[in-house]
Amino acid sequence: MSTAVSAAEVSETFDEKKIVLIWSLTVWLVVMNTTMFNIALPYVLIDLTLTSATAAWIVSGYSIVFAIATLTYSRLSDFIPISRLLLIGLSLLGIASIIGFFSNQFSLLLLSRVLQAAGAGAVPGLAMVLASRYIPLARRGKAMAYISSAASLGFGLGPVIGGIITQYLGWNYLFAVTGLVFVVMPIFIKLLPKEVVSVGKFDLVGATLTGLCVTGFLLFLTSFSVFLLIVTVILGGLWWRHIHKLDKPFIRPILLKNKQYTKLLYVGFITFVLHFSALFLMPIMLTVLFRQEPSAVGMIIFPGAILSALGAQFIGRFIDRFGNVPVIAFGQILFVVATILFAITATKSPMFILFTYMFMSVGFSALTSSLSNEYSRILPKEDIGSGIGLAQLIQFFGGAFGVTMTGILLTLQEGLIQEVAYRNVFVVFIVLIISSFSVFSLYSWKRKR
Repeated sequence: MSTAVSAAEVSETFDEKKIVLIWSLTVWLVVMNTTMFNIALPYVLIDLTLTSATAAWIVSGYSIVFAIATLTYSRLSDFIPISRLLLIGLSLLGIASIIGFFSNQFSLLLLSRVLQAAGAGAVPGLAMVLASRYIPLARRGKAMAYISSAASLGFGLGPVIGGIITQYLGWNYLFAVTGLVFVVMPIFIKLLPKEVVSVGKFDLVGATLTGLCVTGFLLFLTSFSVFLLIVTVILGGLWWRHIHKLDKPFIRPILLKNKQYTKLLYVGFITFVLHFSALFLMPIMLTVLFRQEPSAVGMIIFPGAILSALGAQFIGRFIDRFGNVPVIAFGQILFVVATILFAITATKSPMFILFTYMFMSVGFSALTSSLSNEYSRILPKEDIGSGIGLAQLIQFFGGAFGVTMTGILLTLQEGLIQEVAYRNVFVVFIVLIISSFSVFSLYSWKRKR
């Protein structure tokens, strides 16, 4: 059952412009929270004496929990008020930021990042729910455009602000930035519509099993423990059996039987694998190979991120004019070019990294926008919400997998010359994007039949 009250009941109290503005600001903080920390990773690695594979868990753990949390909040909003869920999320994010500010051990840092993700997932997870529930269709696109622009701005400014803070104050002070959510909480309490709690069911077992399966698999990759692999396979079997028993499981199995949809899921998965891996690897390369300061690292990544933000509006127009498939193909071509250039030139100069990331960043923007539209086009109306939610889940799992994989590849090559080790990682990226392009070509061929 929905908690929503009618549009007429909220028309007098719902200040749409203020809500969209403050929500956009919060999205900016949440996205920046992710990109800021990538710049600091080389220094966290040194300060806490971590291997690349271990440090990767700071990003992977965040991505796993963020993915689960995003879908969880949107599902819970069917029977729990948006305002209550958002305040729970922002409270978790704020408390975790305080813990992170004082953390000086890996376990405490990882805990703070995981708690941050559990809270941060409320912001994107509930944004679409709020828009579809209370903003008229005629103005909904404009509202979501503001929120998307804030996310793009977060991707662009995150590396710069993160680099400056890390260099001059230390990486612990990055948590002070996200602590600003305490400032916006009273505003949300005042502006959000008042809803009532309704009776509903949430598949907590399914959500827990999903998270355990993914975490177990990533832990297996970092440890190669046969015991962990066996446990993960057993959990996977329990998960598969569980989602077939419920009417409204955490993940609807019917979606996984749609072959065209699963092809797109693979494309989205690889997109996030490569982009998150690049965001993890670039600061390490710039710090280790070229001795760049954190602020300089941020400025090198900044042009690509801003170009992506500026190009978002043009990509939207291309999608409206030419459809999703040409834009997906265009995005993948940019990824192919970027991975090849990274493999050939990234170890030669920071300027090559700056130039090459522009291709990848614009390609990422093109792929995420067009894939979301294509999901909604091919799925039945009743499956669109669940389908897009599952796609977001798979994509962020892809980000977690990519960072973990990159950390493992670097750790396995510790005996090699650093330039060779980084180049080998990018060769793996080339293989992955070619596999993705092949799957998409099959999707496009089936679509025309």
